[in-house]
Amino acid sequence: MIRRVHRERALALYGPRALLMQAAHPLAVAGLLTHSSALDEPYDRLARTAELMDTITFGSKNEAEHLTRRVRAMHSRVQGELEEPVGPYAAGTPYRADDPELLLWVLFTLIDSALVVYRKYVGSISRSDEALLWEDYKVIGKLFGLEHGTMPSTLDDLDAYRSEMLEGETLHVNEWARGRAREIVLEPPVPAALRPLVEAVNFTTITLLPERIRDEYGFAKLPPVAVRRAIVGAGAEYLRRGVIPFLPRSLRLVPAARG
Repeated sequence: MIRRVHRERALALYGPRALLMQAAHPLAVAGLLTHSSALDEPYDRLARTAELMDTITFGSKNEAEHLTRRVRAMHSRVQGELEEPVGPYAAGTPYRADDPELLLWVLFTLIDSALVVYRKYVGSISRSDEALLWEDYKVIGKLFGLEHGTMPSTLDDLDAYRSEMLEGETLHVNEWARGRAREIVLEPPVPAALRPLVEAVNFTTITLLPERIRDEYGFAKLPPVAVRRAIVGAGAEYLRRGVIPFLPRSLRLVPAARG
């Protein structure tokens, strides 16, 4: 199932959304993002993540294990304490990059963003297929060091986790993440000729964020959210029905999925 979903080039849109969601967790910012230069070099980070996901999804078991072993080794060396209080977290709160709670949040942002983008731009996905996708993502979680018992067991459990995280007090967009996020989403270093395309992607990324996280980042409310959703929805409907189904495999699918 993960190969069916991630073979689509349209899934490239899920990366920026997932990264902004990850940065909404103060301990993830400290333990996983600031140490890896993810928000200082966001496009390098997204490219590396895409390459890693392609290898895990379409490559051999040995390739996947080799790459994720290196990532786990890097995570094991990153730990510290928050220097300033952030939301519910006091100064001095310890963090480490291999904390199962942080790894689970990152894993969730990936599958949640993949599903949102797939439904919006590719097509519907049944509840049973969504459950199969989560089973595949749990394999990825295990590769990154998560034990089976630390991940939601069923799709219903995953839904409960989503509600807990998006409605609870764990997430909080701090000033550092808010400032860097604006630069990531609104001011990427691209030639002027590509600015219209970038603005369209940015508009989509902001619109597809969970409302609570979008508000905490302080993204502009103009146009109103309802209008923004209508614009993105209309564009997605056109692509989903009138463009993507008629694209040749060489354009529609990522290279790793064309074999």
